[in-house]
Amino acid sequence: MEETVANNPGSDTELKYQLRIQDQESQLLDLKVKNEELLRENAQLKRENNQLKRMPLFVAVVVDLLESGDVYLRQQGNNQEYLTHVNDDLYKKLKPGTKVAVNNALSIVKIVGNIFDSRVRVMELEESPDITFDHIGGLEHEIEEVREAVEYPLTKPEIFERVGVEPPKGILLYGPPGTGKTLIAKAVAHEARATFIRMSGSELVHKYIGEGAQLVRELFALARERSPSIVFIDEIDAVGSTRTNDGTSGSAEVQRTLMQLLAEMDGFDTRGDVRIMAATNRVDMLDPALLRPGRFDRTISIPLPDRAARLEILKIHSRRMVLEDVDLERIVEMTENTTGAELQAVSREAGMTEVRREATGVSHQDFIDAVRKVKAETITDMRMYT
Repeated sequence: MEETVANNPGSDTELKYQLRIQDQESQLLDLKVKNEELLRENAQLKRENNQLKRMPLFVAVVVDLLESGDVYLRQQGNNQEYLTHVNDDLYKKLKPGTKVAVNNALSIVKIVGNIFDSRVRVMELEESPDITFDHIGGLEHEIEEVREAVEYPLTKPEIFERVGVEPPKGILLYGPPGTGKTLIAKAVAHEARATFIRMSGSELVHKYIGEGAQLVRELFALARERSPSIVFIDEIDAVGSTRTNDGTSGSAEVQRTLMQLLAEMDGFDTRGDVRIMAATNRVDMLDPALLRPGRFDRTISIPLPDRAARLEILKIHSRRMVLEDVDLERIVEMTENTTGAELQAVSREAGMTEVRREATGVSHQDFIDAVRKVKAETITDMRMYT
């Protein structure tokens, strides 16, 4: 009995020691976790500090690769040119036109790749247009000429190689507004399964010297990178009009942009699977250098639709409508000298009348009223500009 009582104080002391050890182990574990967090935070601060201390890199473009292993660079912004030497591994990855990052010693640090202006990137459609040739009424002969010059070189290049003929470099569509020039370009891009890059000529006219020419260079560089591609320049007369010497800086800048466009079209370096299309309402204003063979090899007139074409266009735009005794032949007679866009407006206005009345179908009178309304608006617009 005395022996049991004597052992109890020792047992209590041992239990206290064990609890104290467990508590210290728990505190040690917490301290380890906090230490790891502090180490990570310290590493992050070191990285940020090194980033702040690091000298900035400059962007340059590879102009040429020399056999000696040197690289001929041109720095962007100030256009300074210089030679630098790189190791064999990096030399094999470089090619003329590649953008690289260089340090203060003008040594290549890394390859940047092509960086395009945001204004150029938004010109590229992410997907091919969903317009097909079934959406175009008439113009069979004109469409076939466009397909021969633009679509077939992309989809059937072996035929041109077998025959030994070089396809046309560029194609120009001209005609009154609303006759389907842009529609044809979208349909060709859809059929050719090609990247469609669309821009307006006015987008190339800028305030600062050289900016328009730079956009042209980047536009064709993007087209080469995304090939097969189709570059469609709408309203090309905004930048391609006949050059005059009026002494203004604005006119000189437009001429610089035009000359850069001519150089790109002339093929100083190969365009690969890149086809060029353009459209204008004023072909008489274009510079002769733009129209010569070797640039726009084909100029195709897109005329007003004839009777058969007008009927086909009306059928295309009304095929999803519920027609109630509509005599499209009679509507065709009323729409002489109208464009495809105006015929589309006629079908739309007739359908809007149905929506307004909450009717179940479009009547012949709806089409008649729509023709009168569209023609009246057209006449009013013509009077405003006369």
